[in-house]
Amino acid sequence: MKDAVDRLTPMGVMVLALLREADMHPYEMVRLMRVRHDDRLLTITNGTLYHTVARLQRAGLIDEVGIDRDGNRPERTTYTLTDAGRDAVIAWVRRELPKVDRPAEFRVALAEAHNLERADVVELLEERRDALVDDHVMHRDGLSKARANSVPEQVLVEIERQEALLAAELRWLDSLLARLDADSIPWGPTKFPHSDRYLAQRKAAQQ
Repeated sequence: MKDAVDRLTPMGVMVLALLREADMHPYEMVRLMRVRHDDRLLTITNGTLYHTVARLQRAGLIDEVGIDRDGNRPERTTYTLTDAGRDAVIAWVRRELPKVDRPAEFRVALAEAHNLERADVVELLEERRDALVDDHVMHRDGLSKARANSVPEQVLVEIERQEALLAAELRWLDSLLARLDADSIPWGPTKFPHSDRYLAQRKAAQQ
């Protein structure tokens, strides 16, 4: 399992997460990612997604469940998530959620954190918070010491920005943890609502 998780890319994780929702063909995956504006998180191209799907199938994380043709359209292969794929996406999100040194991977892990149970997410984010506090203290104290030693401000602007970003993320993270602790956010893999908006997205992606 560890090797499969280590080889997963953010795109691979998002494909596996889509297949947790329902069986799909790659064209629907691309459309659904674009409808949901997942291109905020990673570059989405047909070629990259089809290549990712092929690699996931070779790794035994997804499998074919059917091939269909609609009118003059090319044949479309529908894929399903295997048990190994289901375990892999959970393991990847659990691994990346507490890390503070992989911002691109963290954004994808956070976007897919609803696949984990609430208690797991709280535990992992509290671990991340501890690391963020240490990082923030280092930048804050370093900035104060540099200014006390009359270090020119123009060479401190990057440190100043990073300290401000860390402080902002800590405020946001404390707010999220409070909402999770208060059970004010429906959470978990069984709480994902098949809302009208969700169903409309799926219908649009299937066209």
